[in-house]
Amino acid sequence: MDSIQRKPGQWRYVLCVFLASVCFSTGGLFIKMIPWSALAINGARNLIGSMIIGFYLLVTRRRIVFNRTVLMGALSMIGVTTLFAVSNKLTTAANAIVLQFTAPAFVILFMALLYGQKPGKLDVLTCFTVLFGVVLFFIDGIQAGNLLGNITAILSGICYAGVFMMNTGKNADAISSCFLGQLTAGLILIPLCFLEKNFTAPTLTAIIVLGIVQVGGAYILFSIGIQHTAPVTASLIAGMEPILNPLLVAAFYGEKVSALSIIGSAIVVFSIVSYNIRLAGRGQRTSAGEPEF
Repeated sequence: MDSIQRKPGQWRYVLCVFLASVCFSTGGLFIKMIPWSALAINGARNLIGSMIIGFYLLVTRRRIVFNRTVLMGALSMIGVTTLFAVSNKLTTAANAIVLQFTAPAFVILFMALLYGQKPGKLDVLTCFTVLFGVVLFFIDGIQAGNLLGNITAILSGICYAGVFMMNTGKNADAISSCFLGQLTAGLILIPLCFLEKNFTAPTLTAIIVLGIVQVGGAYILFSIGIQHTAPVTASLIAGMEPILNPLLVAAFYGEKVSALSIIGSAIVVFSIVSYNIRLAGRGQRTSAGEPEF
């Protein structure tokens, strides 16, 4: 057994990762419920989230790191949060979250194309199975009119891969990238909020909860928990998010998921989680050990 699992009080860190996954999974539901444009929602939630993380950095006396790697990670984060919000408005929550969850497959591809890192048999198999699952989503998208949303979700997954790569590179600082990306996206997009007409108490409450819980609070919980949680455990818990997200939307928003999307979701989630567990077993850092933005 991994020695990290035998530490006293380990359950507290596992609980933090679990609570972070639950918080991340609320994104699809709240974005669906808020009657604003996707860009306005993203501006508001990122600005609020950056305030929460900024307060955390202030209390813990952590300095914000500025370098090329951090800034590229922040740029990728702007892309992933924006595209995820847009895709949630254009397709089902299940399609949006699972297609974003394909990010590890893009990491494998980018590492091969950009850095000449030859993929192993497990890498190739994972890419093929994920690609097969994605094809089912696009077949469903053409039939259900969700094609544009599915394309946007895939682009979100590509940006998410960029976040992972930049946040694991030399001189990287994940929480600095997160803070800077959220703050920038918030400041750029927040003016769009003033073009909206619905400022009722339920709408504003949902916006505030989205920013505090799904963005700021979730990332803080994750950053605490992942420090002392075994990679396999983190992988399994992170794999819950793309399942819980559409279930919440189905239960509280009434959104239905097609049979093809369910099959595609099962293939993608099983492939990525299995891949992460195998990597964790080899002592490598898992792709699922990164938060969902």
